[in-house]
Amino acid sequence: MSFDERRSAFFTTQLLALLKLIDDNKIPPDAQGSWAGAMGNVQFMPTNVAAYGVDADGNGTIGLWDNKADIFASAANFLQKIGWHRGERWGREVTIPLNFEYQLANLNTKKTVNEWQSLGVRTATNEDLPDSTMKASLVLPMGYNGPAFLAYRNFHAILRWNRSILYALSVGHLSDRLAGTSALVAKPITEPSLSRDDIKFIQTSLNQLGFDTGEPDGISGPKTRGATRQYQRDTNLPIDGYVGYQLLQQLQAP
Repeated sequence: MSFDERRSAFFTTQLLALLKLIDDNKIPPDAQGSWAGAMGNVQFMPTNVAAYGVDADGNGTIGLWDNKADIFASAANFLQKIGWHRGERWGREVTIPLNFEYQLANLNTKKTVNEWQSLGVRTATNEDLPDSTMKASLVLPMGYNGPAFLAYRNFHAILRWNRSILYALSVGHLSDRLAGTSALVAKPITEPSLSRDDIKFIQTSLNQLGFDTGEPDGISGPKTRGATRQYQRDTNLPIDGYVGYQLLQQLQAP
């Protein structure tokens, strides 16, 4: 991928880092990774292996493929370096009241837990939130009809590992389950999933209506969600920014 002009410098740096890791006997010469160069169970790029990889068992190598001690130590080291705060939650499942100001549900809006409490947000079992001044964002991954979460600063640390909100929620909830907590209370909404072509149609339609999503690429990123919010605001719909089947149907309607 070093020959791809779009990101040649980045992948050239990764190639050189990989060769140095092999030359230093930190990883085996037959090490394998994904098509984009990410390696091992933690999917580190070579520069991240060099910067954050940990030889936890002291055998002289960084075994990100089959050495559990190295895998977990490297993952923990990386998380700590990108902003994870030990002893704090990543977030929690919550409930929101009817007629809530759904436009508040975005990662850029941060309020204290006490402020969310005053807006009617409660725990997943409809109890008061803990008394706390910790900042949190409200996340509605399936729109206003689906599950809701308060996301704390550790959630944003997970996003620095992978920018997908669904990835961060999955990692956070999996960690809760491993720690012995119960399953989610809210059930996912049942609706057809969107294909990449469906999302391209949504993006193209929003662009034609004057809501800028950028070049249609079939990926529901921040710009597409922002354009969706603007469309929802102008059409008196719940402003949750959710790019889902209901939005597709609305845009397909004559």
